[in-house]
Amino acid sequence: MCGIAGLLEFGVARKWDVHTRAAAMGTRLFHRGPDANGIWSDPEAGIALSHQRLSIIDVSDAGAQPMTSSDGRWVISYNGEIYNCAELARELNPQHLRGHSDTEILLEACARWGVEATLERAAGMFAFALWDRRTRTLWIARDRLGIKPLYVAIDPEGIAFASELKALAASPTFKPEIDMAGLGSYLRHGCFPAPTTIFANTEKLQPGHLMRITHAGDITRKAWWPVRDRFSRLPKHTGSDSDIENDLDDLLRKVVNEHLLSDVPVGAFLSGGIDSSLVVSIMKQVARGKVSTFSIGFEEERFNEADAARAIAEHLGTDHHELTVSPRDAMDVIPSLAEMYDEPFSDSSQIPTYLVSKLAGQSVTVALSGDGGDEGFAGYTRYTGIEKIWNVAHHVPAGGRKAIAGLLRAIPTQTWDAFARAIPASRRPGFLGDKIHKGAGILDASSVDGMYRQLISQWAHPEALTAAKEAPFGWSTCAGKAYSPDETIDRLRLHDIAGYLHDDILTKVDRASMALSLEVRVPLLDHRVVEFGWQQKRDQLIRNGRGKSPLRRVLSRYVPEPLFDRPKSGFGIPLGEWLQGPLRDWAEDLLSLQSFEETGLVAAAPVRARWEEHLQGARNWQQSLWTVLMLQQWSRHWGIRG
Repeated sequence: MCGIAGLLEFGVARKWDVHTRAAAMGTRLFHRGPDANGIWSDPEAGIALSHQRLSIIDVSDAGAQPMTSSDGRWVISYNGEIYNCAELARELNPQHLRGHSDTEILLEACARWGVEATLERAAGMFAFALWDRRTRTLWIARDRLGIKPLYVAIDPEGIAFASELKALAASPTFKPEIDMAGLGSYLRHGCFPAPTTIFANTEKLQPGHLMRITHAGDITRKAWWPVRDRFSRLPKHTGSDSDIENDLDDLLRKVVNEHLLSDVPVGAFLSGGIDSSLVVSIMKQVARGKVSTFSIGFEEERFNEADAARAIAEHLGTDHHELTVSPRDAMDVIPSLAEMYDEPFSDSSQIPTYLVSKLAGQSVTVALSGDGGDEGFAGYTRYTGIEKIWNVAHHVPAGGRKAIAGLLRAIPTQTWDAFARAIPASRRPGFLGDKIHKGAGILDASSVDGMYRQLISQWAHPEALTAAKEAPFGWSTCAGKAYSPDETIDRLRLHDIAGYLHDDILTKVDRASMALSLEVRVPLLDHRVVEFGWQQKRDQLIRNGRGKSPLRRVLSRYVPEPLFDRPKSGFGIPLGEWLQGPLRDWAEDLLSLQSFEETGLVAAAPVRARWEEHLQGARNWQQSLWTVLMLQQWSRHWGIRG
């Protein structure tokens, strides 16, 4: 795992010192690769590639980058892991290989088969820049699911690229102008949907996409793995439950075994949930030697999953490490978030993700994570929730839905919460009033897509905070259509896989772990596993109102069901309580009228109104407030105003 950066100057006249610029860009990525660094440049061609190395496979100099192909034509700077590299190596001429790094195998494969054909064959997580010295053409590519990041800045004079935005700040193409459409989207989503970023002249290369750039400045983009088209061509599984279970178990053993390939210590995150428990269980079956696992817990019992993780670790016999997180621990992380993420990012689980990465990094260099099981196997409760509401709501005229929504919202959240107290504690939903008010909001939507959008919105009306017009939202809506059960669940999963997964979840994991020079691998997001999940019908995925049925059944082979059969819990923190308590002064400073005047990014009144309601306990506005807090902190850190 590494950090990559580079630039290409267009045309014939040369104004940039590309070597020096690339070196400066690479320095900003030291945390992604502290083991070694390298620069390759051709000033005459106006090209330079930079690389910061975190040595994982073939830690010798034979794996150093940037790397030149054996025929001298191609040069690569690459970040990631190719898990089927041994299979690819067997198809190549082994006499040409100087070492056993996946970098060299990827490079020689591109030289032999071409870029697109190699991408089709490669299974892994990656982002790379590949320079063709013969044609003076730059290729940059990103993996299918967007596990590894790649940012691009383009202007008429040239192009620069990097693993993180901070490296682009050292490039001559960088102009720190805020993208107001991107800002509007951020306020809704809490992250920047690809290809937008906070900056107007930069973009994220989208997952499964490829760019080809000539020295003359001609740029073409192509989706080499168009997710919707790929999924639409996959047939649904027609086998029995037993067939599915056996096939999935075999596939996971193969994939997890490949993900364990490393010349440095490997461990795993273990939350006690289905996904991470399954990954660790399979690790125990295929790994050689002891498996190390890492968990964090909280002093607040409602958020504490440490006991569940510990019980599973004891059953599996792992070398388990555990940390209890306090508000002080969170406060110590918060000042570094703007530097860590480079642009506003407001998934508050960024804090526990950083802390568990820090814990793991004390013992291992690579950690496996269970991320991706919910998207791939329909695990989110919002899928069945939206499905149930839509199956009834689309029969009700729009006026009737609005009336019902109005009645639900007319009852204060505190009253709904009082009703909830009559429910036994073991089954009592948290923040019932907030959930009902948010659920009422989705009744106004005219499609499944609109319901999804409403449900995931931090600020449902960003225009109330900023004049910015947000970027178009994901997939087109199909107002009024009555989806079949399979279509509804698949459509919702597609929203997450093609957006939320890489824009939020994978961004969170990459920045939090790489800030600590820890590589995190996600076996459940190997495209072979994701495609397997997509081939399952709705009733094969969801049983008794609960998703991930195939994963549950495989896990039950290794872990007794009582150890993992419990209500789903996200990897969250007690953010609402902390904002009312130990984080209150910090938040009040950023949400003060003076702070809003200084940053000039959003209107103060709507935010201050929610802040007061939150402090009084009238509503739980933790997520929408955190979105603004991260924006305000980012503005202060970068010194950029609206």
